[in-house]
Amino acid sequence: MQNKIDHIAIGCKDLDSGAEAMETILGVAVPRGGKHAAMSTHNCVMQAGNESFFELISIDPEAPEPGRVRWFTLDNPGTQRRLDERPRALTWVVNTSDLDAVVATSPVDLGEIVDFARGDRTWRLTVPKDGSLPGEGLLPAFIEWSPGPHPSTGQQELGVQLQTIRLSHPEPEQFVSLLKALNVDHLAEVVKGEPGLSFALKTPNGAVVVD
Repeated sequence: MQNKIDHIAIGCKDLDSGAEAMETILGVAVPRGGKHAAMSTHNCVMQAGNESFFELISIDPEAPEPGRVRWFTLDNPGTQRRLDERPRALTWVVNTSDLDAVVATSPVDLGEIVDFARGDRTWRLTVPKDGSLPGEGLLPAFIEWSPGPHPSTGQQELGVQLQTIRLSHPEPEQFVSLLKALNVDHLAEVVKGEPGLSFALKTPNGAVVVD
């Protein structure tokens, strides 16, 4: 089984103000991406190095109610209050070659496997039914793409590269054991502290941390 970082997701109150804020932080304008009809969200995307990408995501005000809780806690009042302040790191997503095996062997509930499609590409993603994020938001979602080039290869490369995914946890050794069980401990750095997620990025504005 091969697991690697697929993308990082940064949430925002609305895509226009979020993109403006990220341009100030990163020094680049993140290009518009697409819409997720099943979740009534939309995004901006760009390459983040090593066949991974940077995603800025928000609720799509023009879309109908999705008929289910949106992913990445976007419907959560606590998350919405945090996004009212500024864009925030929501989650990280791991690309796996065997999603069924990941879910079957996981020591924690990663959610159901949901099928998505856009154009001629399809993907399967772990999504908890209640819209939560496993592990207090510190564990990744897992994705398996249909055959073909990684979507990042079709996105713009604007000089932003993901350097480190940093997870803080009050019991770091115990949490690392959980990451090892999921075969993703090599993809993130764990430090002691209150639960938190941040992304260290190399950008045209220099070293930047988004949390």
